[in-house]
Amino acid sequence: MTTYPHRANPIPNILTGIRLFAGVVMFAMMAGAAPGALDAWLSPDTQAKFGIWAFWIFVIAASTDWVDGFLARRWNSTTRWGAILDPIADKVLITGAILGVLASGSLPGIALPCGLILFREFAVSALRETMAGRIELPVTLAAKWKTTVQMVALAALQLTLLWNAFGLQEPDGSPLSWQPAFESFAVFLIWFAAVITLWTGWQYFREAKRQMRDL
Repeated sequence: MTTYPHRANPIPNILTGIRLFAGVVMFAMMAGAAPGALDAWLSPDTQAKFGIWAFWIFVIAASTDWVDGFLARRWNSTTRWGAILDPIADKVLITGAILGVLASGSLPGIALPCGLILFREFAVSALRETMAGRIELPVTLAAKWKTTVQMVALAALQLTLLWNAFGLQEPDGSPLSWQPAFESFAVFLIWFAAVITLWTGWQYFREAKRQMRDL
């Protein structure tokens, strides 16, 4: 009887590719919605719509981070290409959201944690590239939760920038009673995400040092 090699279901990789593309589109929209970016070409209403679309693109794209991995494992469709593309898509989505939020310039206290997150992500990526083929640094469970916390924090920060665009305000234009507390919570979340991000980065560098010592 003739046997045929197992062919992986392409849907998980397609979802990952969509997340990668969505990260680029989301950043472009957030950049267009940022004050002073395209004010000469876009009306305030259009910029507000860009911000809303960027928020929903981010939320939907972030949700696929769990879905594509779940489907790949369920269908036994894990591939080398998917393993390479998945962290790239995550980093594009996270980096684009961070840069978009920072471009708004209206949320105090987030520049440092956002910068620390970007520093760690690029440092670990450089470590993986430099040590490729010499040591193995599989994604840890803590690093997966780190990505989830980052995405929740960035979604909360984006929402705080869109109160007016979503019509979340009192009739006189003043903030709703719960909004200041939510903004403080969003800032806390991005700091919490930064701490977890640095901790998981330290774990990777510690493991790399251990494996290099054993070579």
